[in-house]
Amino acid sequence: MLSLQEISDRMEIEQLVVDYADAIDSRRFDILDQVFTPDAYIDYRAMGGVDGRYEEIKPWLKQALAKFPAYQHMVANQRIRLDGDTATGRVMCFNPMETVGPDGSRQVMFLGLWYCDRFVRTPQGWRMCERVEERGWGHNVPGWVNAG
Repeated sequence: MLSLQEISDRMEIEQLVVDYADAIDSRRFDILDQVFTPDAYIDYRAMGGVDGRYEEIKPWLKQALAKFPAYQHMVANQRIRLDGDTATGRVMCFNPMETVGPDGSRQVMFLGLWYCDRFVRTPQGWRMCERVEERGWGHNVPGWVNAG
């Protein structure tokens, strides 16, 4: 049986995962400052992105995602393993994205991936200290898009 502390920790971590998706989808990238530790390592290469420390990735996200008129990140099936003041997680993500072709045409692609995360308890609460994408699948991905 989970203790009240374990229940609380799991709920805070699950909320971080949702806060990440909401910040990305609403294009409010400053909210990510409350999701990641300042030195967090982030690796988006599996789906065609870059990797690096949070301070490098945050401006890259804003620039890279500006190319997509619309997108959503639906997160589900969160597996969280607590270990005191650290935790690991794996969360499924379904990510439809609208793209614009060189000729101005629009196309929706669908991406399936997992986020493999590490979390740490800080004085401000739980934060992600690592996020690594793991490619699942892509459907209807046009040739002009680099999606892994």
